Amino acid sequence: MSALIYCPFPNREAARAIASQLLDEEWIACANVLGEVESLYQWEGERGQASEVAVLLKTNASLLDRAVARLSDLHPYDVPAVLGWKCDAVGGEAAAWLSKLSPGSN
Repeated sequence: MSALIYCPFPNREAARAIASQLLDEEWIACANVLGEVESLYQWEGERGQASEVAVLLKTNASLLDRAVARLSDLHPYDVPAVLGWKCDAVGGEAAAWLSKLSPGSN
């Protein structure tokens, strides 16, 4: 089974650097840096607004919890919004590709 992780970053450089590290460590097989998003939020009793860069990361469902934890550890925000979910359907070739992930093997 496959999984996706969504996470906003403060800028493209941080998004690319952390995605590259997760690729190197084999927690993910792919990161789609989607581009700038406008974030409106409520934080510590204050309303805020920011420009962020959204990223969608692809992984194996068996790695999801640990990949989310690793991304949270690497993220520059004190409290990053790292959201992961298992996919109900995935094409056969993509499923085979994602199943080959093996963190710690390099």
